[in-house]
Amino acid sequence: MDFLNVSHSNFLVGMSCVVAMVSAFTALSLTRDLADRVMLHKKVSIALASVVLGGGIWAMHFVAMLGLQLPILFYYDAAITLVSALSAILLVGAALILLHFFQRTPLIISLAGSVVGVGVLVMHYIGMAALELCRAVYTTTGVFLSSLVAIALCILAFWIAYGRRTNRNIIWGTICFAGAVCSVHFLAMAGTNFAPEPAMPEFGPSMSNETLALGVIFFSFVIFGACLWVSVTYLVVATDKTATSEQNNLQTAPVKAQVLHIPCERDGGKVFVLSWDIRFVRADGHYTQVYTADERLFCAWPITEASKRLFPAGFLQTHRSYLVNPHHVARFERTKDAGRCLFASDGLPPAPVSRTKLKVIGEALASTCGVVHE
Repeated sequence: MDFLNVSHSNFLVGMSCVVAMVSAFTALSLTRDLADRVMLHKKVSIALASVVLGGGIWAMHFVAMLGLQLPILFYYDAAITLVSALSAILLVGAALILLHFFQRTPLIISLAGSVVGVGVLVMHYIGMAALELCRAVYTTTGVFLSSLVAIALCILAFWIAYGRRTNRNIIWGTICFAGAVCSVHFLAMAGTNFAPEPAMPEFGPSMSNETLALGVIFFSFVIFGACLWVSVTYLVVATDKTATSEQNNLQTAPVKAQVLHIPCERDGGKVFVLSWDIRFVRADGHYTQVYTADERLFCAWPITEASKRLFPAGFLQTHRSYLVNPHHVARFERTKDAGRCLFASDGLPPAPVSRTKLKVIGEALASTCGVVHE
């Protein structure tokens, strides 16, 4: 079989790497600090990150393909090209759902990285199948190396970016993601030959390089605009006013000041529980569950109302669904991504501390006598 001579535009190759870098940075930035956000905001952020990262993988591939120079005229099947983009977006979305809606164990992080690596591969080879008037001929070595690099680098990127959600880790995770996407494309292309194919079955309408360029330019513009939007958050120092007020309440309020009577229900009857006797309060839909030393009671207050009433009594909001009485916390345990407050009472479950509140809760509990920090 006679193969065609292939060359590439160095400028477009470089631009494809920039697109991969920008899309990875934007997606990782969009998924920061989602633990304390409302569910709708969390879902929207993950959906946007999926479009940006999955679409960025697609845009990187086709920017590089626009730089492909063959001695014959060739086109793209528009329908298959669209399928390649949607495949990448859906698989990236599945990986982000694993990371943000399941417990982030080493297995989940590795699985999410593998899913994205497969997404990069699927997008690449579906995108190559869109070629018309020429056919890609692959080598076993090229397919194997590109698959190995894609999955390995994507797993590494997730381990770095989600090990600790710091700015430095996001930058290193961005580099790994961009390296994974670019390596897959160019390793696969190095092991790919092109042969003329005068007649090929059409799945959808044909699309020239010029038409493809318009679509890629538009989507790249959207990605770069999103990058500028999220970059502002790195320039503005965010202040957690709620956390600050909680810490101030703990430091200024006397130990038993502003004791409240909290209306609860026990066996169908109404009882009032002293706020001092409450260990923590947990959101339960539109209501709350109140935990004392030896029982759990139903309260008709929503978590927002409970927060407003209990903050003056010195309670801390350790998580969007939990209010904790710091004077009953026996031990505070901190990990890389989260923490928890443990109580001396037997049978009481720990109260979680979200990632964004680790520092302020740790500092607030440091002033509480008897709290052990680990």
